[in-house]
Amino acid sequence: EGCEMVDGQPECIKETFSTCWLAGGPHYRSFDGKTFDFMGTCAYTLTTICNSDPTFPTFSVVVKKEEKENSKVFSIGSITIHVDNVTITAVRSENGVVRVNNHRSRLPISLSHGKLRIHQKGRSMLIQLNFNLRVLYNWDDHVVVKLPAALSGKVCGLCGN
Repeated sequence: EGCEMVDGQPECIKETFSTCWLAGGPHYRSFDGKTFDFMGTCAYTLTTICNSDPTFPTFSVVVKKEEKENSKVFSIGSITIHVDNVTITAVRSENGVVRVNNHRSRLPISLSHGKLRIHQKGRSMLIQLNFNLRVLYNWDDHVVVKLPAALSGKVCGLCGN
């Protein structure tokens, strides 16, 4: 829930989210519920703001996909989140560690006066930003991105709507 002023009084308002995921390398589900398969070994933008509206935060979520050794199976080699002047990269199999502006750091981490928090959630890493962007990555082959519904229709990329 979030708190908003309604008629001069604070009220709790239920937050609604749009969710996108990437599983097993080629399987995607976009924010608007479309499922599709997409192969390839490159860096791909999962989501970013489509136009430079100053009322929306500037961010991007990029996955680097690669072929697993000695197989035709694709996996996520790394995931990179850019927000403001911070770049966070999590590399497959580096459990409990992220790279913040190319410096390796152990979790948990709080940056930008708490506006950006990264911690372990079970076997995954959870990145939370103050505008309710959440990215969950299991250091292998599964990514979930949640955005506040207010950003629906304003994002581009493979998850875009």
